[in-house]
This record gives sequence, C-alpha cells and structure tokens, in this order.
Amino acid sequence: MNINSNTTTICLLGHPVKQSFSPNIQNYLFEKYNVNSIYSCFDVDKDRLEDAIKGIKSLGIGGCNITIPYKVDVIKYLDKVDMSAGLIGAVNTLKNEGGELKGYNTDGVGFVKSILDKGYEVKNKRVAVLGAGGACRSIAIELANNGVYSIEIRNRTINKAIEIKDIIKKHFSTEISCSTEPINQEDLNNIDILINTTPIGMNSDECPIDEKIKTNDTLVCDIVYKPHNTKFLNWAIKQNLDVVHGIDMLINQGLHAFYIWTNIKPSKKDAQILKEMYLKIVKQ
Repeated sequence: MNINSNTTTICLLGHPVKQSFSPNIQNYLFEKYNVNSIYSCFDVDKDRLEDAIKGIKSLGIGGCNITIPYKVDVIKYLDKVDMSAGLIGAVNTLKNEGGELKGYNTDGVGFVKSILDKGYEVKNKRVAVLGAGGACRSIAIELANNGVYSIEIRNRTINKAIEIKDIIKKHFSTEISCSTEPINQEDLNNIDILINTTPIGMNSDECPIDEKIKTNDTLVCDIVYKPHNTKFLNWAIKQNLDVVHGIDMLINQGLHAFYIWTNIKPSKKDAQILKEMYLKIVKQ
C-alpha cells in the first residue's frame, strides 16, 4: 500500500476498538481495488464523540464505521440519515459527502447477504429471532424489506421487542409477533430460519436455547463471531443443520460499507478470502 499526500483516511470510531477485524477487511479491499485510502481505528471517550464527528469534517476524513457504544448517539451529530438507518434508529457507517455526513446501517444488509451467499432465500420464509437489541432491530427490518413471511421475536423482556414489532407493522407487510417465552420444540417445527442476536455465547460456553431441542430442517445463524463455532452453532452442527457464522455478517457488512464509500462492489471471492484470513488469526 502506497501512502502519499493524496491518501484518504477512513476510520472506525468506538470504545473499545482494540480487537476489531475491520482494518483487515477495509485495508485488504483498498489495496485490491487500488483505492488510495487507509483504514485506522480511533478509541473515542463518550464525552468526545461530538468532537470526533466534527473532526471527520475538519480533517476531510472520507468516512467511518461506528461501533459500540455509539451507533445511536452518533445520529444527532449527522447531517443526513439513510431511510433504513432511520427506521433502525442506529448508524454504523458514515460517508463524508462534500462536508455533509450521511449515516447508514449495513448490519442488516450484511446479515441477509450471508444467508443468500449460503444458497438460501429469505423471501416468504418464517423466521425466529432471539434477542431484541440493536442487532435484532437492523436484521428484522432488513429481513422484512426482503419479503420474509413472518418474524417471531423472543426476548427476556418485552418492551424493546414491541418497539421492533410496531416498526415492522407500520412499514412492511411481514407478519410479526413477540414473546418472552423461550424457543421450544413446537416453535422450531414451524420456522425456517433461527437467528441468535444476543451476546450469549460470546467468549463463553453458554447457549441461548435448550440444547435438548431437536430440529430437522432449520437454518441456524449466530451474529456472535468469537468463538467461531459458538455453543449455539455447535448445537446445530451436531444435528447436521446448515449454519451461518457471525464472522460472515461482520465481513459482509464491511463489504457493503466499502461499497458506500467507493461505489465499488466487492466480489463473493473477497468474502471468502477475508473469512480465511480471520480463521488464521483465530487459530494463532
């Protein structure tokens, strides 16, 4: 990578950002597609977020990713917000368009692409989602936007699930319901895709469902990417079910962010190369 006076900076803002895989994704893409940009991470304290966003304009930074805990708070400092990100109520990607900052959310797009890349369709499918946080919000809205037949949200508390339900009912024709009850055997018999959007299983041996439950024909997806095979995914693999790993969503949302910044659409092979790169790092 040849860094010179014309090199544009793209960055990640969040706290913490130390273990992020995003620099690997974006710097690989910049080099492959001859984009004169470099990707860096900035760990930003909560009381300096506004200053950081102003700095993007002042320094002419081309764009950035936003990660926890600022995906919601950042919106009030932006000039524009993409319609989908506005419905979600969270932004994870910014583009500096001639001094105006526009916010996008690529999480749901990245997730749906992970399913499509696996060879599955989402249109007219019945989906169950575990959790009702920001990830569920973005994934549910994008699934509805892609024509799923129904979405069932299961969460320990009901308020956030109802908020997502109300958004989906207002803007899409997808059937949606929510409950505080855990997924059971009968539920699994009536769904096509099961998705964990909770942090359960992140660097732990926990599983978000009862592992005694059996299913024959369900696509099982986890947005947790550390460890690569979570307890939840291992439950599915033992039953010979197809799975979608958390790293797939992370990579695909990054590919879409790259497209937003550059108008260059990465290939499916790029996703495969980046996943292999990630798995090598995990094994080190």
